[in-house]
Amino acid sequence: RALEGQLRQVFANVAELSAVRVDSTGGVVHLRGSVPSDAAMERAVGFASERDGVLYVDSELEVDQAVDTRVESTWTRLSRRVEQLAARLPLYGIALAIVALFWFLGSLIRGRSKRRKNPLLRNIGRQLLGALVLLAGLAIALDLLEATAILGAVLGTAGVVGLAVGFAFKDIIENYLASVLLAVRRPFAPGEHVQIGGHEGKVVRLTSRDTVLMTLDGNHLRLPNAEVFKSVTTNFTLNPRRRFLFTVGVGVAEDLTAMQQVVTRTLHEMEGVLGDPEPFTRVLELADFTVTVEVYGWVDQRDYDFGKVRSEAIRRVKVALDEAGVDMPYPTQVVVQAEAAPEKPAPVSDVPAHDLRADHDLDKQVEEDRERSEETDLLAASE
Repeated sequence: RALEGQLRQVFANVAELSAVRVDSTGGVVHLRGSVPSDAAMERAVGFASERDGVLYVDSELEVDQAVDTRVESTWTRLSRRVEQLAARLPLYGIALAIVALFWFLGSLIRGRSKRRKNPLLRNIGRQLLGALVLLAGLAIALDLLEATAILGAVLGTAGVVGLAVGFAFKDIIENYLASVLLAVRRPFAPGEHVQIGGHEGKVVRLTSRDTVLMTLDGNHLRLPNAEVFKSVTTNFTLNPRRRFLFTVGVGVAEDLTAMQQVVTRTLHEMEGVLGDPEPFTRVLELADFTVTVEVYGWVDQRDYDFGKVRSEAIRRVKVALDEAGVDMPYPTQVVVQAEAAPEKPAPVSDVPAHDLRADHDLDKQVEEDRERSEETDLLAASE
């Protein structure tokens, strides 16, 4: 009886449970009557189950489906929520002020990050700093509202979504991360002559997706940044001095020492070939009818064109060997008549056949393309 009285007293003081009737027998509590909602029914059963001496709760409660009752219940809940909202409005205002303050601080930090030279790093740093500051403000605001569980749920959902997006856009993300690493390492700069994975040309720009080269034929070549990052890169511009090589075949009966002296002297006297490091020759191999000699020389690419100097060096060496009477046989059988005297080659002028100065035509095309393009160049320094 004491248990029944206790439950009746509690239910009578709760508006939505005032119509509940209580009977108890041997530790079994019987609940009958109507309640305005399923939630009220669950609260009534739960409260009765928690009482001492209750072994089982037999619920025969029903949800009242009368229109006036439902409307009244809904209105009561709405009024209660409005009152709660009005009571918490000052807290919401303070939370919004905290978020606005941290957003303003993030804007200040993003403004300071503009001092970075690299546009990609500047953008990443700006976004990260702004997001971290704003996230800190949201955490403080939610803690003030005792709603930090929302932040955890949002972060968890964002992590799952980020993982799914990462798998779906693997190539795009890989290229973007590669562009970040390339922008940090800067293995090349705009206008430099490079060879990347077998592709040769001059660097036009680095974007968040690809690296743009202008080939020596004047064509645009776009290489995915992930491929550029993983490929072997040769930069022909970082060291202005570049070595050229070509081979010469001379007869097996020739004096190789004299022949090598003729070649090195010719290169020493030639414009465009550096004296330090000095040009040199090296005997490569001996065949049945010829000896192969490698000829090396160095070019300063800041003042002279590599291809032009190499071409002129081959021409001059050939002329010098002809004038010195050095035999340069070809892989055929030659019948020599005793009465026929070998003809001397016609003298050749020492005037260079070509202009050996550096060719800047491709550099001009690269610069024109960079000025026309609206793409962001991650290799460019900020003004």
